[in-house]
Amino acid sequence: ANPQVWNTYSVLNVLYSLIQKSNINQQLLASQQGDDVVEAAGQFGSRALYKMLGYFSIIGLVRVHCMLGDYTLALQTLENIDLNNNRGLFTRVTACHVTVYYYVGFAYLMLGRYADATQAFVHILTFVARTKHYHQRAAQFDAVNKKAEQMYALLAIAVSLCPTRVDELIHASLREKYGDQQHKMQRGGDEALEVLSELYLFACPKFIMPNPPSYDEPEAVPVEPQEYQLKIFQREAKLQLIVPTLRSFLKLYTTMSLDQLATVLDVEADELRNQLMVYKQRYRQVKWTGNADLLAGEVVPTTDLDFALQQDMIFIAESRVGRRYADWFIRNTNKMQDLINTMESRQKNLVASAGKAEETPVEAKA
Repeated sequence: ANPQVWNTYSVLNVLYSLIQKSNINQQLLASQQGDDVVEAAGQFGSRALYKMLGYFSIIGLVRVHCMLGDYTLALQTLENIDLNNNRGLFTRVTACHVTVYYYVGFAYLMLGRYADATQAFVHILTFVARTKHYHQRAAQFDAVNKKAEQMYALLAIAVSLCPTRVDELIHASLREKYGDQQHKMQRGGDEALEVLSELYLFACPKFIMPNPPSYDEPEAVPVEPQEYQLKIFQREAKLQLIVPTLRSFLKLYTTMSLDQLATVLDVEADELRNQLMVYKQRYRQVKWTGNADLLAGEVVPTTDLDFALQQDMIFIAESRVGRRYADWFIRNTNKMQDLINTMESRQKNLVASAGKAEETPVEAKA
């Protein structure tokens, strides 16, 4: 048997070598700073082949790091690629564009930054929904469609763990696909954890272990990477599931006693106090500010509901954000215009058909 068949170090060595040989990070950094890209490229990086190999090796490296479970390093790998640049090289290949945002969103999800994960998934799913008709005949359509389905499942998890408002088009699709699962997850409990695990196993990447199993010790049971990552996610999700459950009750009141809420939730008052403290800590997350470093950001509240606990009284304050009607009106105006155009086209066809039918008997008599 060849012991190098499952060696991850060989794959990492090839990807890092291509990145280093092409000086692609130096080229991207020089392009952002306005310096001479040709000078930064060097002997090999100035050739188109090496430049492309180096660039897409970065994308491949992000994928490998996520499959190995190193999500911080995966996001650090993209530090020189501007995701806000709609003309970036990765956007020219649809499958690559979707893959980048899938792994970025998944890395944020595993790091507990649910607001950033939601933002990443909504961005790329909106792009897929708007360009779906253009890619139906493309060879990558099936792969893109499969990734989109996985991202909808991950988005359902992220929105359930950290409730936030998303684009109406994506929200409608999400409710259609995973409305029942979201309702179960928001109720909390063991059923919510089962639904989370089911969606996670469907949507997560195929994890790999950095080291092959020990064949010299047959009695040693190898750890399945899929189950290992699932346990890590479940441990974090158990704490986060408190947020939507408490939020659903707190938003109904402005003032409430601790004992009263404990009675409603059927828990002890001391345990509820601890859960409220967990909620207070969990609803503030680091959120990406749009710069090159995907790990950097500002600590901001991720929910519109806040509260203060004074002795045994809970004072709740909800900051309501005005709804954005512009997108809704534009989308429905376009639908109405398409409907009018369809009706006018059918009317013209009916008039033309009626005119031909009237001319036919006259020609027959002649």
